[in-house]
Amino acid sequence: MFKPQELKAFDAYMRLGGVKLAAEQLGTSQPMISRLLSSLEDKAGFELFQRKRNRLAPTPEAFRFHQTVARHIAGMRTLEQEASAIASGQVGHLVIAAQPIFCDTFLLDALARFRKDHPHATVQIVDVGMAEMLRLISEQRCDLAFGITLNAEAFGGDTLSLAHCEAQCILPKGHPLGAMEDIPLPRLRKEMFIDLSLGSPLRRRIDHMMETIHVHRTIAAELRTIHGIVRLVERGEGIAIVDPVAHQLVDFERISIHRLMPAITWDIAQFVPHDRPLSTVGQAFAEAVSYEIENLKRAGIVS
Repeated sequence: MFKPQELKAFDAYMRLGGVKLAAEQLGTSQPMISRLLSSLEDKAGFELFQRKRNRLAPTPEAFRFHQTVARHIAGMRTLEQEASAIASGQVGHLVIAAQPIFCDTFLLDALARFRKDHPHATVQIVDVGMAEMLRLISEQRCDLAFGITLNAEAFGGDTLSLAHCEAQCILPKGHPLGAMEDIPLPRLRKEMFIDLSLGSPLRRRIDHMMETIHVHRTIAAELRTIHGIVRLVERGEGIAIVDPVAHQLVDFERISIHRLMPAITWDIAQFVPHDRPLSTVGQAFAEAVSYEIENLKRAGIVS
C-alpha cells in the first residue's frame, strides 16, 4: 500500500527535478525524501530511477507512473477541499418540502439569505400539500420540511414550532364588512368564498369551525394555492380565510385584512425526518428560515 507521503515525495521530485527542491517544498530533509522514494520504488515492483553518480534519473516507467500519481494527488486535494467546504457549510444539496403558501413567501427570502452566504450549495424546494409532505418526511426523501402543525410523530418526523398563526379574513376593497376590524364568523354566512381545495388542513379546520357554529358556506371557487385565492379576492370574486403569511402576497390597495372571532389558530412548524440529523448546510438553511420568521413576528404577522 502506497503511503501519501511517498506519493507526494515522488510527485515533488518529478515536477521539480531534484531531491533538494522536493525537500524544500515539502518541508522535510533530503535524506527523508530519498527514503520515501526508495520505499515507493520497492512497493511499485519496477524500477523508478536509474542511479548515476549519486543522482537519480527517472526511468520511462517513472514518467508514466507519475501521470497517474499526479491525478491521484489532485483528486486527494479536491477531496480535502470538498471536505473542508462541507464542514464549513459552503457546499451541499438540500431538498426542502413546503406548503405552497410558504414557497410563495418567507421561504423565498430565506433562500436568498442562505444563498448569499452559501453560494455553492444547491437547494431544491418541493411545493407539496401537507399529506405529501408527511410522506416525504416518513420516507426520508427531504432534509427539511415546513408546514402547519399536525401530529407528525407517527409519520417519522421531529417537529419544531416556529410561530403561532391566526387565520385572517381577506375582503375586496369596498366590501360592506370592510369597516369591521374583527369579523364574527356568523357574519360570513351569506358570503361567497374563494377557498382552498378539499384536503387542505386549513380548509378542513375552517369547515369544522363553520359546522360548529352551523354556518353553511357557499364556495364560489376552489384553488390549490393561497396565491391564486388572493388574486381572485382582489378581483372581487368573493372573500377568503387565509394564512396570515398571505400578508406578503396582498395588494393593500385592493384588499383589506381582518381578524376573525372566534380565532382559528395553528403553528408554523419545521419538520426533520427521524434519525437523519441536519447537515451543516441544512442547519444554515434552518437558521435563515428562523431569521425570516422573526421578521414576520416583528411585523406582527405571526406571533
